[in-house]
Amino acid sequence: MSLLRSERFPAFLLLGAAALGLVLANLPFGDEIIHLSHIEIGPEAIGLNLSLSHWVADLLLAIFFFGVAVELQFELTRGQLNSVSKAIRPAIAAAGGVIVPIVIYLMIARGPQTGSGWPIPTATDIAFALGVLAMFGKGLPTQVRVFLLALAIIDDVVGILFIAILFTADLDLVQLGIGIVLVVAFAILSRVRSRENQAAIVPLMIVVALAAWVFIYLSGIHATLAGVMLGLVIRQHEGMAARHALEPWINGLILPVFAFFSALVAIPQVSLDELSPALWGIVVALPVGKLIGITLFGWLSTFIGRHGGKPDIAFLDILPAAALGGIGFTVSLLLSRLAFADDPLVADEAVLGVLIGSLISLILSGFLVSWRAAHHRRLAASEPASGS
Repeated sequence: MSLLRSERFPAFLLLGAAALGLVLANLPFGDEIIHLSHIEIGPEAIGLNLSLSHWVADLLLAIFFFGVAVELQFELTRGQLNSVSKAIRPAIAAAGGVIVPIVIYLMIARGPQTGSGWPIPTATDIAFALGVLAMFGKGLPTQVRVFLLALAIIDDVVGILFIAILFTADLDLVQLGIGIVLVVAFAILSRVRSRENQAAIVPLMIVVALAAWVFIYLSGIHATLAGVMLGLVIRQHEGMAARHALEPWINGLILPVFAFFSALVAIPQVSLDELSPALWGIVVALPVGKLIGITLFGWLSTFIGRHGGKPDIAFLDILPAAALGGIGFTVSLLLSRLAFADDPLVADEAVLGVLIGSLISLILSGFLVSWRAAHHRRLAASEPASGS
């Protein structure tokens, strides 16, 4: 279990699962595997007859977003985002990492068929980014990790808002109201739990959480937002305990399964100029847009509140964090399917764009992280000599 709680191994699992899905989808029997992912199961009478891929994206990913929301709640109250002074710099950098990729995407793919994909290159995959940082960043100042973590969490908030605002259709206020009541009930139950009633309360909380997910899904809001709501309202101590218990399952099962199903895409047998502009927009916007946006806005943020002193993070140390921000992966894959839900062919090409753009960012960030880490190791090694 400790391996699944680490930062390196889950990144390998994610990459391996995505690679496996892409390879299998393009073997001679790939069509059969893709067809299996579209098989529908579940009670049709209550509107839950979903395909396997939808169960993964809607239910399993809601558990992932629950963990994200619990971490966000902690960071907002006790962590790196619990004051304006702490949050302002990564928030400004995150804004650049959203605005510039959107501009680049729309410059390439602003047409009526592909323009709706602009939210896709705005996401940052926390697990992947921290995994690469852990692999290559020995010697980097702790401020780089803190900056990256805060940046990625703010990115997730933006992604959650995009999902809530842009991809809600035919809102059913009655179902939503019932779902919200159940979320409130979940919050109350988390606050009455104790050692004496734990055996009874925990199963009840799980049942209430599942019921909330069902009603929020039926309301027309994307079901992953149920996980967000539950993670934000749970009592913090119980939430952190739940996140700790779920972490190996999220890292070792939920995210790799989602990556596998998302990457079940047949590579189009067409020339490069016949590929959708959405693919090219994402391939450029993820690595280039994130690098430029986070670096530029992050550099500007270092002038806030300095009063002539040194910034918390050096300009050149922002570069590896910015490159890591281009690893969109999990949330970008979800946004690809949502943005082009009515056009499966463009959605598949958008998924390929996410995989290619994230891979470019991964390679680039590995180089930049290694370069800056080596620089800081040399500085650390020279300090005793200069002080003697």
